[in-house]
Amino acid sequence: MTAIENSSLIDSVLRLRPQLAVFDCDGTLWAGDAGETFFDWELRRGVVADDVAAWARRRYADYRAGAVSEDDMCGEMVTLHKGLPESEVLRLAGQFFEENFRHRIFPEMRQLIAELRGAACDVWAVSSTNEWVIRRAVEHFAIGADRILAAAARIENGIISDRLLRVPSGTGKPKAIFEVIGRAPDAAFGNSRWDLEMLTIARHAVAVNPNPDLERVARERGWTVYWPAGTR
Repeated sequence: MTAIENSSLIDSVLRLRPQLAVFDCDGTLWAGDAGETFFDWELRRGVVADDVAAWARRRYADYRAGAVSEDDMCGEMVTLHKGLPESEVLRLAGQFFEENFRHRIFPEMRQLIAELRGAACDVWAVSSTNEWVIRRAVEHFAIGADRILAAAARIENGIISDRLLRVPSGTGKPKAIFEVIGRAPDAAFGNSRWDLEMLTIARHAVAVNPNPDLERVARERGWTVYWPAGTR
């Protein structure tokens, strides 16, 4: 494993001259899990009907107990919005991120993405968090909506349906990358075991602020490990 200091991260990545770079979001571009936090935030504010909120809380308790899979929970955090106007959920997602996560963005990661885009690298955000939060979040990195692969439902006449489009988590991340982008990334960045498959297909993998399980794999495979300021 190669551990690098803040000052050398950008130089080490730019020297690779990547043409395609993919980034996980929660825990990688900012501290914390915006997806789970938004889920609780909107339930407490009555964004969905009371019976839907009660069901969602039961499902989340089952998920925490290991009775509901990661993919299923991430998907249900999207489809519980069935029947709501997408524009309203997108507005709420923007409000949520500004109030709760904007200050958690890792400045080094924002600078790295800016440098990559300046070097004509195609930069994508790949996340199992719902697409509405990710769309608003990555505006702070100048990543457009057409460069996002996040948990998403099909939209019908502006209304959110319960038909999932994708849930990029675990094996779903490389699946989405190959289906939409069509090639393996030159560089990939992630922080948890749900990013492992995406990191594995990349020519160069960087474990950013890694959870212990991912750090262990990174040590075994000799991947770069990077700790944003204040995270180690």
